[in-house]
Amino acid sequence: MTEYVIETPPIVALPVTGTDAKFPVRRIYCIGRNYAAHAVEMGHDPDREDPFFFQKNPDNLDLSGEFPYPSQSSDVHHEAELLVALKSGGTDISLDNALDHVFGYGLSLDMTRRDLQGIQKKMGRPWEIGKAFERSAPCGPLHPVSETGHLDQGRLELKVNGELRQEADLNQMIWKVPEMISYLSEYFELAAGDVIMSGTPSGVAAVEKGDVMVLTIEGLGSLEVKVV
Repeated sequence: MTEYVIETPPIVALPVTGTDAKFPVRRIYCIGRNYAAHAVEMGHDPDREDPFFFQKNPDNLDLSGEFPYPSQSSDVHHEAELLVALKSGGTDISLDNALDHVFGYGLSLDMTRRDLQGIQKKMGRPWEIGKAFERSAPCGPLHPVSETGHLDQGRLELKVNGELRQEADLNQMIWKVPEMISYLSEYFELAAGDVIMSGTPSGVAAVEKGDVMVLTIEGLGSLEVKVV
Protein backbone atom coordinates (compact mmCIF):
# COMPACT_ATOMS: atom_id res chain seq x y z
CA MET A 1 0.00 0.00 0.00
CA THR A 2 1.40 3.38 -1.01
CA GLU A 3 1.99 6.11 1.57
CA TYR A 4 0.60 8.80 -0.75
CA VAL A 5 -3.08 9.77 -0.72
CA ILE A 6 -3.11 10.60 -4.44
CA GLU A 7 -1.26 9.23 -7.45
CA THR A 8 2.32 10.51 -7.59
CA PRO A 9 2.72 13.21 -10.28
CA PRO A 10 5.03 12.19 -13.12
CA ILE A 11 8.63 13.41 -13.10
CA VAL A 12 9.24 16.08 -15.72
CA ALA A 13 12.40 15.20 -17.66
CA LEU A 14 14.18 16.42 -20.78
CA PRO A 15 15.89 14.07 -23.24
CA VAL A 16 19.65 14.34 -23.68
CA THR A 17 21.06 14.25 -27.19
CA GLY A 18 23.16 11.23 -28.09
CA THR A 19 21.79 9.06 -25.26
CA ASP A 20 18.63 7.42 -23.96
CA ALA A 21 19.11 9.11 -20.58
CA LYS A 22 16.88 11.93 -19.36
CA PHE A 23 17.44 15.03 -17.25
CA PRO A 24 14.88 15.38 -14.41
CA VAL A 25 13.76 18.97 -13.86
CA ARG A 26 13.47 20.38 -10.35
CA ARG A 27 12.80 24.10 -10.80
CA ILE A 28 12.73 26.69 -13.59
CA TYR A 29 14.18 30.15 -13.06
CA CYS A 30 13.59 32.77 -15.77
CA ILE A 31 15.57 36.00 -15.98
CA GLY A 32 13.80 39.12 -17.19
CA ARG A 33 15.09 41.83 -19.53
CA ASN A 34 18.55 40.31 -20.05
CA TYR A 35 19.21 41.95 -23.43
CA ALA A 36 19.49 45.76 -23.56
CA ALA A 37 17.43 46.15 -26.74
CA HIS A 38 14.61 44.08 -25.26
CA ALA A 39 14.66 46.18 -22.08
CA VAL A 40 14.17 49.29 -24.23
CA GLU A 41 11.49 47.49 -26.26
CA MET A 42 9.53 46.83 -23.05
CA GLY A 43 9.89 50.41 -21.84
CA HIS A 44 12.73 49.99 -19.34
CA ASP A 45 16.21 51.44 -18.80
CA PRO A 46 18.78 49.15 -20.46
CA ASP A 47 21.57 50.12 -18.05
CA ARG A 48 22.87 47.17 -16.08
CA GLU A 49 21.00 46.67 -12.80
CA ASP A 50 20.55 43.72 -10.48
CA PRO A 51 18.80 40.94 -12.41
CA PHE A 52 15.31 39.84 -11.48
CA PHE A 53 13.81 36.40 -11.86
CA PHE A 54 10.40 34.78 -12.01
CA GLN A 55 9.55 31.10 -12.14
CA LYS A 56 7.70 28.75 -14.41
CA ASN A 57 6.64 25.29 -13.32
CA PRO A 58 8.57 22.20 -14.47
CA ASP A 59 5.48 20.78 -16.18
CA ASN A 60 5.22 23.95 -18.30
CA LEU A 61 8.10 22.52 -20.36
CA ASP A 62 6.83 20.93 -23.55
CA LEU A 63 8.66 18.81 -26.11
CA SER A 64 5.75 18.10 -28.45
CA GLY A 65 6.59 20.68 -31.13
CA GLU A 66 3.13 22.22 -30.76
CA PHE A 67 2.00 25.21 -28.73
CA PRO A 68 -1.75 25.29 -27.99
CA TYR A 69 -2.95 28.89 -28.10
CA PRO A 70 -3.97 29.52 -24.47
CA SER A 71 -7.36 30.61 -23.19
CA GLN A 72 -8.17 33.97 -21.64
CA SER A 73 -5.72 35.80 -23.92
CA SER A 74 -5.72 37.49 -27.31
CA ASP A 75 -2.11 38.68 -27.30
CA VAL A 76 0.40 35.85 -26.91
CA HIS A 77 4.07 36.61 -27.61
CA HIS A 78 7.12 34.48 -28.39
CA GLU A 79 10.36 34.96 -26.44
CA ALA A 80 13.34 32.96 -27.72
CA GLU A 81 15.80 31.88 -25.04
CA LEU A 82 18.86 29.80 -24.25
CA LEU A 83 18.09 27.16 -21.60
CA VAL A 84 20.78 26.26 -19.04
CA ALA A 85 20.49 22.96 -17.12
CA LEU A 86 22.36 22.45 -13.84
CA LYS A 87 23.92 19.16 -12.70
CA SER A 88 24.70 20.46 -9.20
CA GLY A 89 24.15 23.54 -7.09
CA GLY A 90 24.57 25.14 -3.71
CA THR A 91 24.48 28.58 -2.14
CA ASP A 92 26.79 31.55 -2.66
CA ILE A 93 28.42 29.99 -5.72
CA SER A 94 31.42 31.99 -6.91
CA LEU A 95 31.70 33.28 -10.45
CA ASP A 96 34.87 31.24 -10.93
CA ASN A 97 33.05 27.98 -10.09
CA ALA A 98 29.63 28.71 -11.57
CA LEU A 99 30.10 26.94 -14.89
CA ASP A 100 31.21 23.78 -13.09
CA HIS A 101 27.54 23.29 -12.18
CA VAL A 102 26.23 23.33 -15.78
CA PHE A 103 25.19 20.01 -17.31
CA GLY A 104 24.20 21.34 -20.70
CA TYR A 105 22.24 23.77 -22.86
CA GLY A 106 19.05 23.73 -24.91
CA LEU A 107 16.60 25.81 -26.90
CA SER A 108 13.44 27.16 -25.32
CA LEU A 109 10.58 29.60 -25.78
CA ASP A 110 9.07 31.63 -22.97
CA MET A 111 5.55 32.02 -24.35
CA THR A 112 3.78 34.93 -22.69
CA ARG A 113 0.16 36.00 -22.38
CA ARG A 114 1.25 39.63 -22.81
CA ASP A 115 -2.15 41.17 -22.22
CA LEU A 116 -2.56 39.35 -18.91
CA GLN A 117 1.03 40.11 -17.90
CA GLY A 118 0.41 43.79 -18.62
CA ILE A 119 -2.60 43.86 -16.34
CA GLN A 120 -0.59 42.30 -13.52
CA LYS A 121 2.23 44.81 -14.00
CA LYS A 122 -0.15 47.76 -13.70
CA MET A 123 -1.61 46.31 -10.51
CA GLY A 124 1.79 45.47 -9.01
CA ARG A 125 0.95 41.76 -8.92
CA PRO A 126 3.03 38.66 -9.79
CA TRP A 127 3.33 37.60 -13.42
CA GLU A 128 2.48 33.90 -13.15
CA ILE A 129 -0.88 34.23 -14.89
CA GLY A 130 0.93 35.58 -17.94
CA LYS A 131 3.99 33.35 -17.77
CA ALA A 132 3.42 30.03 -15.97
CA PHE A 133 0.48 28.55 -17.85
CA GLU A 134 0.24 25.08 -19.37
CA ARG A 135 2.78 24.28 -22.10
CA SER A 136 4.16 27.83 -21.96
CA ALA A 137 7.78 26.66 -22.32
CA PRO A 138 8.27 24.78 -25.59
CA CYS A 139 11.78 23.36 -25.64
CA GLY A 140 14.13 20.89 -27.24
CA PRO A 141 16.52 18.23 -25.90
CA LEU A 142 19.59 19.08 -23.85
CA HIS A 143 23.06 19.17 -25.34
CA PRO A 144 25.73 18.18 -22.78
CA VAL A 145 28.60 20.57 -22.16
CA SER A 146 30.94 17.71 -23.01
CA GLU A 147 29.74 18.04 -26.60
CA THR A 148 29.07 21.77 -26.99
CA GLY A 149 31.47 23.44 -24.60
CA HIS A 150 30.18 26.48 -22.72
CA LEU A 151 28.13 28.82 -24.88
CA ASP A 152 29.26 32.37 -24.20
CA GLN A 153 28.67 33.50 -27.78
CA GLY A 154 26.78 32.40 -30.87
CA ARG A 155 23.92 33.61 -33.04
CA LEU A 156 20.35 33.28 -31.77
CA GLU A 157 17.46 33.83 -34.15
CA LEU A 158 13.73 33.20 -34.24
CA LYS A 159 11.71 33.09 -37.43
CA VAL A 160 7.92 32.97 -37.65
CA ASN A 161 6.56 31.61 -40.94
CA GLY A 162 10.01 32.20 -42.42
CA GLU A 163 10.16 35.87 -41.32
CA LEU A 164 13.01 36.87 -39.01
CA ARG A 165 11.57 38.24 -35.76
CA GLN A 166 14.37 38.00 -33.18
CA GLU A 167 18.14 37.97 -33.60
CA ALA A 168 21.09 38.50 -31.28
CA ASP A 169 24.36 37.01 -30.15
CA LEU A 170 24.57 35.24 -26.81
CA ASN A 171 27.47 37.55 -25.92
CA GLN A 172 24.93 40.41 -25.81
CA MET A 173 23.32 39.09 -22.65
CA ILE A 174 23.61 41.69 -19.90
CA TRP A 175 24.04 38.98 -17.27
CA LYS A 176 26.15 36.08 -18.52
CA VAL A 177 25.49 32.47 -17.52
CA PRO A 178 28.06 32.37 -14.67
CA GLU A 179 26.66 35.62 -13.26
CA MET A 180 23.08 34.34 -13.36
CA ILE A 181 24.06 31.18 -11.50
CA SER A 182 26.10 33.05 -8.90
CA TYR A 183 23.43 35.69 -8.32
CA LEU A 184 20.60 33.17 -8.02
CA SER A 185 22.59 31.14 -5.51
CA GLU A 186 22.69 34.15 -3.18
CA TYR A 187 18.90 33.96 -2.79
CA PHE A 188 18.08 30.29 -3.47
CA GLU A 189 19.78 26.99 -2.82
CA LEU A 190 20.35 25.75 -6.35
CA ALA A 191 20.40 22.01 -6.99
CA ALA A 192 20.80 19.38 -9.67
CA GLY A 193 17.80 19.50 -11.98
CA ASP A 194 17.38 23.27 -11.88
CA VAL A 195 16.89 25.01 -15.21
CA ILE A 196 17.54 28.65 -16.06
CA MET A 197 15.87 30.37 -19.01
CA SER A 198 18.31 33.15 -19.76
CA GLY A 199 16.21 35.96 -21.23
CA THR A 200 15.19 37.04 -24.71
CA PRO A 201 16.46 39.62 -27.23
CA SER A 202 14.30 42.30 -28.83
CA GLY A 203 11.73 41.48 -31.49
CA VAL A 204 9.12 39.77 -29.32
CA ALA A 205 5.76 39.79 -31.06
CA ALA A 206 2.36 38.15 -31.20
CA VAL A 207 1.63 34.75 -32.70
CA GLU A 208 -1.58 33.30 -34.11
CA LYS A 209 -2.91 29.82 -34.65
CA GLY A 210 -1.19 28.24 -37.63
CA ASP A 211 2.08 30.12 -37.17
CA VAL A 212 5.31 28.10 -37.26
CA MET A 213 8.13 29.32 -35.02
CA VAL A 214 11.70 28.17 -35.66
CA LEU A 215 14.33 28.99 -33.04
CA THR A 216 18.00 28.45 -33.90
CA ILE A 217 21.00 28.89 -31.62
CA GLU A 218 24.49 28.37 -33.01
CA GLY A 219 25.84 25.06 -31.71
CA LEU A 220 22.44 23.73 -30.62
CA GLY A 221 20.55 23.31 -33.87
CA SER A 222 16.91 24.30 -34.30
CA LEU A 223 13.57 23.96 -32.56
CA GLU A 224 10.35 24.11 -34.60
CA VAL A 225 7.04 24.76 -32.84
CA LYS A 226 3.61 25.18 -34.45
CA VAL A 227 0.89 27.27 -32.83
CA VAL A 228 -2.31 25.19 -32.77
